[in-house]
Amino acid sequence: MSSLLEQLIEAFRILPGVGQKTAQRMAYHVLEREREGGRRLASVLSEAVERVGHCARCRDFSETEVCATCASAVRDAHQLCVVESAADRLAIEQATGYRGLYFVLQGRLSPLDGIGPREIGLDRLSDRLQEGQVQELIIATNPTVEGEATAHYLAQLSRQHGARPSRLAHGVPLGGELEYVDRGTLSHAFGSRSEMV
Repeated sequence: MSSLLEQLIEAFRILPGVGQKTAQRMAYHVLEREREGGRRLASVLSEAVERVGHCARCRDFSETEVCATCASAVRDAHQLCVVESAADRLAIEQATGYRGLYFVLQGRLSPLDGIGPREIGLDRLSDRLQEGQVQELIIATNPTVEGEATAHYLAQLSRQHGARPSRLAHGVPLGGELEYVDRGTLSHAFGSRSEMV
């Protein structure tokens, strides 16, 4: 049986990017300097694990059956932005003036890993598109091989339901220098160029 200290260190290792040394530093910090913070962390973590689920409409994290975004009367129900994760949704919400609704896939298509349309909720997305309110499906998957495959699938699904699919632009970052941009990004940006207005 391992000691409580060893169990605490091992518990911290479930976090992404946290290895043995970082977990050890975290455990020691909590025990040496932040016992009250540790109690608060344990309490909030326990409550969040029990009470935070997923919204029945968009699959984002929510403490209620339908999240505040989906329940809002001021959001534009004609636009639906599809993202891979709740973190992606939050990034878009914080960085843009987007006022439509979201659908969180909680992943991306990856047949080699056994992740198909059903595993990422595309049956539920299809049902939502079937309702007929969505006029534009904004596809905001990551520009990875799996993200691009997912985007193509989403575009087909969108067209089947009469909604116009659109894709986030990818390319040269603002403030970037062309000579330092990788070949794949530069090639994609050049091929996806648009007319200046």
